[in-house]
Amino acid sequence: MTTPVPQNRVAQWIEYRLPVFSWTNKHLVDYPAPRNLNYWWNFGSLAGIMLVVQIITGVVLAMHYTPHADHAFDSVEHIMRDVEWGWLMRYLHANGASMFFAVVYIHLFRGLYYGSYKSPREILWWMGVIILLLMMASAFMGYVLPWGQMSFWAATVITNMTSAIPWIGETVVTWLWGGFSVDHPTLVRFYALHYLLPFVLFGVVFIHLWALHHRKSNNPLGIDIKSAKDTIPFHPYYTVKDSFGIGVMMFILLIFVFYMPNVLGEVINYEKANPLQTPAHIVPEWYFLPFYAILRAIPDKLGGVVAMVASIFILFILPWLDTSRVRSARFRPIYKWAFWVFVVDCIALGWVGANTPEGNFIWIGQVTTGYYFAHFLIIVPLIGKFERPTKLPESIHQSVLKGGGDEATAAAAAPADAAATAPAASGEKA
Repeated sequence: MTTPVPQNRVAQWIEYRLPVFSWTNKHLVDYPAPRNLNYWWNFGSLAGIMLVVQIITGVVLAMHYTPHADHAFDSVEHIMRDVEWGWLMRYLHANGASMFFAVVYIHLFRGLYYGSYKSPREILWWMGVIILLLMMASAFMGYVLPWGQMSFWAATVITNMTSAIPWIGETVVTWLWGGFSVDHPTLVRFYALHYLLPFVLFGVVFIHLWALHHRKSNNPLGIDIKSAKDTIPFHPYYTVKDSFGIGVMMFILLIFVFYMPNVLGEVINYEKANPLQTPAHIVPEWYFLPFYAILRAIPDKLGGVVAMVASIFILFILPWLDTSRVRSARFRPIYKWAFWVFVVDCIALGWVGANTPEGNFIWIGQVTTGYYFAHFLIIVPLIGKFERPTKLPESIHQSVLKGGGDEATAAAAAPADAAATAPAASGEKA
């Protein structure tokens, strides 16, 4: 497809010196996307929109926030009560963080279901995991900034976990705190890093998109693009889909902002931080709860920290743990069930993390934590070796135009063993 030449003389002058218009046309208009992408592929774009919302509202809030232990809580109240539309900016930012994590988690689970982490998209997957880590770091530091009771004690508990690191743990804690307890230097450090990390995150997102456009998008069938018939231009077909998704997402977000702005927060965080009064139950935001449950499932402090960190870093090696030649769970009957059991397990971990570690919640947390790691280290590798996937379609366009790629057709097709499956599609290894 030929690159359109700008008709405006100013645009031509800019294009000759910096080909921004041709670059935009190549990656946002004429980009050849698989023609069978469904609405589960909207969530990457939705995550990008939420990142922009978070940066804009965060910059506005930073103009009125005071990063001082004696004034931080009052400055947040000032934003809510005195700053023009300050309440809206804060509620958009606070609830936007939850929406950001929700769409990223759905995006992550979609990748797990359709095998988007397999060759040749390993680096694309790595960038996604790094994005998740940066989001978690930024969100944790942002949660501390209101300097409420839960903010203060969450910072105390989480930062103190690094003291379990052999030899250097105490030094790391002292550096994080800027002293010997969570106080004003800690708040200043967290404020600076919370402001910086979203821009670092934006840079990693750019690399993520670069890797995506280099190796092309995965698709619900999990087979590679073989001809121009398998693709359609990104615009207008998927820009329309993304616009609809953005409308739905913003509708849900604004329901929380205008009608339930505090439903996802902790009531105790509306009390000013008091180092002399420990809350009865210290609990993080909902998007940290599964990892918090894993941390508490191990009775040893160092073991809990290692397990929590490993629960995220295990995603980096997932492309090599999954030994199946087929990407999409549509054609993997056993893996499909294992995936949904894993989703239930993650929800159960979040439920356990939201409750105090006593009674039945202790053993439930330990069982669900064990299954979390067993899924990646035992179940996924074994399924890849012994599962017999159903037959894959010959190409994307044949599946779309003739209905050959739906689950009913795939289930009716004769099962294929690993040797027969290998030549069925060049992309099933990924």
